[in-house]
Amino acid sequence: MEEKKLDINSIIGFVLIFGILAYMLWQNQPTPEELEAQEKAKQEQIQAEEKAKAQQQSMDTAVADYAVGSGVDSLQQIQLQNKLGAFAYSAINATNKETTVETDLLALTFSNKGGYLSEVRLKKFVDYDSVPIYLIKNNNASFNINFGTTDSRILNTKDLPFIPSVTKSGENTIVSMKLKVSESKFLEYRYELKPNDYMIGFSVRSQGLNDVINGSQDIHLDWSLKGYRHAKSISYENRYTDIHYEYEDGKDSYTGPRDADEEVLDVTWIGYKQHFFSSVLLTDKAFKKAHIIAENLVKKEEIDTVYTKAFEVKMPLELQGGELNESMDWYYGPSDFKVLNAYGRNLDELVPFGWGIFGWINRYVFMPLFSFLGGFMPYGIAIVVMTILVKILLSFVQYKQFLSQAKMKILKPELDAIREKYKNNKMKAQQETMALQTKAGASPMAGCLPALIQLPVFYALFQFFPSAFDLRQKSFLWAEDLSSYDTVANLPFNIPFYGNHVSLFPILASIAIFFYMRLTTGQNVQAQPQQEGMPDMGKMMKYMMYFSPIMMLFFFNNYASGLSLYYFISNLISIGIILVIKHYILDEDKIHAEMQEKKKQPKKQNRFQKKMAEMMEQAEQQRQAQQKRK
Repeated sequence: MEEKKLDINSIIGFVLIFGILAYMLWQNQPTPEELEAQEKAKQEQIQAEEKAKAQQQSMDTAVADYAVGSGVDSLQQIQLQNKLGAFAYSAINATNKETTVETDLLALTFSNKGGYLSEVRLKKFVDYDSVPIYLIKNNNASFNINFGTTDSRILNTKDLPFIPSVTKSGENTIVSMKLKVSESKFLEYRYELKPNDYMIGFSVRSQGLNDVINGSQDIHLDWSLKGYRHAKSISYENRYTDIHYEYEDGKDSYTGPRDADEEVLDVTWIGYKQHFFSSVLLTDKAFKKAHIIAENLVKKEEIDTVYTKAFEVKMPLELQGGELNESMDWYYGPSDFKVLNAYGRNLDELVPFGWGIFGWINRYVFMPLFSFLGGFMPYGIAIVVMTILVKILLSFVQYKQFLSQAKMKILKPELDAIREKYKNNKMKAQQETMALQTKAGASPMAGCLPALIQLPVFYALFQFFPSAFDLRQKSFLWAEDLSSYDTVANLPFNIPFYGNHVSLFPILASIAIFFYMRLTTGQNVQAQPQQEGMPDMGKMMKYMMYFSPIMMLFFFNNYASGLSLYYFISNLISIGIILVIKHYILDEDKIHAEMQEKKKQPKKQNRFQKKMAEMMEQAEQQRQAQQKRK
């Protein structure tokens, strides 16, 4: 086999190839400037990695601190880190502390966790036990916006860290709470506080979060509150504690004292009313839908009760151009008609003056009158004076009523004779009775109509006194607070429907009602003849004479003493008016003579009386025809 030798040509080829490669390597060698740039890029990469590592460590530390301060144990910190997601930026700059601001009327605390009001104190008021009035304190309220993110997270703002800032805009104080992704991307709660004002401007807006918030998922605003007890009688306070709301068309409604779980549409404000104090969320643009829940937390009268009712509302929010932009207001203050009415946003509907004519009478008659009287005299005296004025105004009604009863009393012997004469013909007896009453100018309806006229006034005042904020903590005689029950004795036990105390004003009112009904019942029994086959009206009215005062005594023992004072004075005045009418104005002999003269005069029947007479005549003719056929 021939041995292969390396010839000169091969050696020259290898040398040339090596030379070419060496020349190419030498040509591609970086210049000093390029070497410097590469070194600089390498250093920048190292610095960026170190910065990212430091930021991650800082974020982890901030999240850990935020978690510890929020009561989250170490095992949950990883979950919290995952929950914060893009908003973990806020955890670096936020603290778990609180931000406090005060105005002339309000002392407010904002929680940096959640960005909402964690404490609201009304500086000018105290409760029945001289404790400051807090509408929000110790986590009894929550405000939350729930939304989904583009990276498939579900976030609740109440769990997230907000960065606070407090600035001034003229006399107003601006509190901004921002949940940040970066300096230019955030969700902001903005509060504007004005001096001497219970209304707080409030807006929710986002900036640059259209790539963070998932617009295809529903966004909800949730607001809940457990109402603190502020009154001596929790059952009485609960009677006037409920959810009020107003529709976009201006109509208002409320849940009442019952538990509620319902959905309402197109509402412009929703208020949690706690008898004399209210928390209201108002919006410039109506909420399309609101799911409201109210639950009574007191099943019976309990001395150590802290809360009255629990309220909750859930409302959807809409994105505008991928961002949130909602303009709202908070009202935290008294349920005082004058204060609420001044805002011109129908908040005065929180005061339950009654519907229809009853509310009209309270708003435009009793409220201005009582405010005028209370401006220069003690409120207890103002109640007495207003009661006297009302009774004087209605005295002509009582006169008409008593005059009608007197006429019926005078006619009673003749009416009894007609019923005896036609005892076998009831239709004929009714015809003759109506004819006699028409000739004499006496009618049972004449006594009923005046009583009906008094009903709107009676019911309006029944609604007025429990809702009059001016009566709150105003004393009169032995009553320490005219807006609550008066106490002259405490019982060592509880009487069902009565309570564990004795109130004197309801006792006085019950006694006055008894004597008033004794006067009027005697007159009515004498005036109303007993009809065959009908219940004994005399016995029924006598039962009412005893039953009504007892009902008054039990029903009003836990009511506002101002209302019982009104009934006591009102019935005293009514008794006086009746005695004056009976003994000094009405003369039965003179009335009898006038009635006899009227009988002689031809009496023209009105259209109704004529129609009734024709119908009764036809009925009598049909009866006679049936008897002939038989």
